[in-house]
Amino acid sequence: QVQLVESGGGLVQPGGSLRLSCAASGRFFSINAMGWYRQVPGKERELVAIITSGGHPDYAESVNGRFTISTDNAKNTVYLQMNSLKPEDTAVYYCNADLQDSWGVDFHSWGQGTQVIVSS
Repeated sequence: QVQLVESGGGLVQPGGSLRLSCAASGRFFSINAMGWYRQVPGKERELVAIITSGGHPDYAESVNGRFTISTDNAKNTVYLQMNSLKPEDTAVYYCNADLQDSWGVDFHSWGQGTQVIVSS
């Protein structure tokens, strides 16, 4: 039983900023990685950013230099700071966590999604 609760989405103008948060709670032993994906209707979900337990981030080319992923390990929370937003960033953003249970078995969990709309 794992829950990922997302917050921070909303409507912003092009060039604006938003900060998404995702907190993991429930039954898991450790977190291998946490990341953000986004999806537009009619298109496949795509990776936006991911950060490993060692703190190493990776970004989609389309957001590299504009978005920053970070974690608060004590709170099992991942953040996505989104700056210089563009209309093409409009999507539902989903948090994902790659988790490990006490037996060393890896599994993943998804957040409910939060809407980001970039429009003038």
